[in-house]
Amino acid sequence: MLELFKFILDFILHIDKHLAELVTNYQTWTYLILFLIVFCETGLVITPFLPGDSLLFASGAIAAMPGNPINIIVVMAVFFGAAFLGDNTNYFIGKLLGKTVYEKNYRLIRREYLDKTHLFYEKHGGKTLIIARFMPIIRTFAPFVAGVGTMKYLRFISFSLASNILWVSLFCLAGYFFGNIPFVQKNFTVIIVGIILISLMPPVVAIVKQRFLS
Repeated sequence: MLELFKFILDFILHIDKHLAELVTNYQTWTYLILFLIVFCETGLVITPFLPGDSLLFASGAIAAMPGNPINIIVVMAVFFGAAFLGDNTNYFIGKLLGKTVYEKNYRLIRREYLDKTHLFYEKHGGKTLIIARFMPIIRTFAPFVAGVGTMKYLRFISFSLASNILWVSLFCLAGYFFGNIPFVQKNFTVIIVGIILISLMPPVVAIVKQRFLS
């Protein structure tokens, strides 16, 4: 487990280099790899630790490089499809198994994450799907909690579509237009860490408010 964590951490912090290697070794098969990573990060409640924002940004940067075999439009379509299918998978898992899972505190499905996501729904309603899409870990649990709860499927679909369009467009296009600027290339790891920290700020602030200011 520790080795897996180290590998994932190294992959995230040096995602530009690892992604470039994937593209070189697998060419257009990279699309499938990217699809699977985002689908698992979005659609399976046991894999919220997989890269999301940083992967989209790095993929956009790689797509902007001349001579590479991946296209930014196809990359965005792949990510959108993966995230949308992941949302739906998570929603129906929550609908079928959610109550049973919610009553227990499984090692890989932490009750505290479910509770925090539930609090977001109480505060923001359906907008939680849009807000949570930009927040690591919580975005993985948001569709699951929506399935456990009483959110109508058509309402869920509308918020899921909007959130995924915004998420994919923002990070992929940011990587495409800014990822190859010399300063960004030289400090890519710092940029990725910055993206992660900014993404983590809302849940951290919410936790601090909940524990110390409420």
